[in-house]
Amino acid sequence: MSENNVAIVTGASGGIGRAIAEAMIEADRHVVSLDRRLPDWSHARLEPIQVDLYDPKATADVAKDVAARHAVSYVVHNAGIIRPNLIEQVTVEDITALSQLHLGAALTLVQAALPGMKERHFGRVILIASRAALGAVTRTAYSATKSGMLGMARTWALETASHGITVNVVAPGPVETDMFHEVIPQGSPKAVQLARSIPVGRIGRPSDVARAVMFFASPEADFITGQSLYVCGGASIGSLAL
Repeated sequence: MSENNVAIVTGASGGIGRAIAEAMIEADRHVVSLDRRLPDWSHARLEPIQVDLYDPKATADVAKDVAARHAVSYVVHNAGIIRPNLIEQVTVEDITALSQLHLGAALTLVQAALPGMKERHFGRVILIASRAALGAVTRTAYSATKSGMLGMARTWALETASHGITVNVVAPGPVETDMFHEVIPQGSPKAVQLARSIPVGRIGRPSDVARAVMFFASPEADFITGQSLYVCGGASIGSLAL
């Protein structure tokens, strides 16, 4: 397997993660999928690994194993969950769990891949945050941990830039995925209203996000680091009522 050819993509079983994994494969990269469930799709360059990223030890064990077997040059941390609740119903456990999933798992995976990236003087770390990092009703735990990605990425960018490694964030707005439709049912009046409230007039697609990820993953994007790109149809610059 050639250098700079292996990508870890979390949450690649479906939705945005699958679109990212497929784009990486199309770019001739070997994709290691880390997810709680195995993908219902396959490819010769897709290596699925079932792991619960809520579990710090299981995540660390898998990260160590993958880094030992592969020269990982791309880490795309996409796995996430919302846990929507108004302030009165939010629990400390919600914040603890999402901190591990959104921040702790990212840290563990990057720490495992970092020595190899530094040795090869090449690496691309891309964290998938959310437009909700700017705030959204019922998103206390989600917004807090997704916004944490922005600060974490900026810090990592400063620490890794001299090693040929870039760290950036893609923050999607509403995107048509199963997770999204668990909160807003497909075809519901609320979904229609939401689409109309987005400046471009539609809800996003997983492929919209994948294209942004591949931009940051490009070897030619070596002068771009510590940045956050909102892929949201303009929702980050106006009001959005979920």
